Amino acid sequence: MEAERVSGTEGYDDTEAMVRRFEAIPFAALHEPVLKLLPKPPARMLDIGAGSGRDAAGFAALGYRVTAVEPMAGLRRRAASLHPSPSIEWVDDSLPELARMTARGEIFDVVMLTGVWMHLAETQHRRAMPIVARFVRAGGVLGLSLRHGPVPTGRRMFPVSGDETIALAAESGFEKILRLDDQPAFSTDPAVHWTLLAFRKRAR
Repeated sequence: MEAERVSGTEGYDDTEAMVRRFEAIPFAALHEPVLKLLPKPPARMLDIGAGSGRDAAGFAALGYRVTAVEPMAGLRRRAASLHPSPSIEWVDDSLPELARMTARGEIFDVVMLTGVWMHLAETQHRRAMPIVARFVRAGGVLGLSLRHGPVPTGRRMFPVSGDETIALAAESGFEKILRLDDQPAFSTDPAVHWTLLAFRKRAR
């Protein structure tokens, strides 16, 4: 019996093509605005939708202890072989439920969702945000990037709004500490741009 496809993974079956695309984007340039806001290493980080492992490896190289969540088995295996590190643990799980991670009951200093949120519909955003919030310790940081632009053929993506994401995060106990609009896409499509957001979890 064929396994049910995880919603949002449509169009990501060509593992090597995806790896080439992800690895072509420089980690430092992509995350430079957020890095100075993060707790210092060896803080614990949860990288949700870790893809090729580019970010997990980049953060691990800085001294973070990374749990990298990726639902695509091919990508997860390729990432683990491409970026072997004792500081990275790979986990098969997916939004919006994050059922396996929830069962583990762990708390992190940083949670990152890079290029992920646009794969969820609005109803899934409302389900996912409070679940994500449970993984962030009081005073910890949540980072997100929101994609704006045309949807590539075969992909499942939805419009995302900075204002709506900020409001949703506030409902789950976060305060905004960074918003950068019209960020470059690091791609050849001039119609694509990004919003970078970072939040700090309020103490209750």
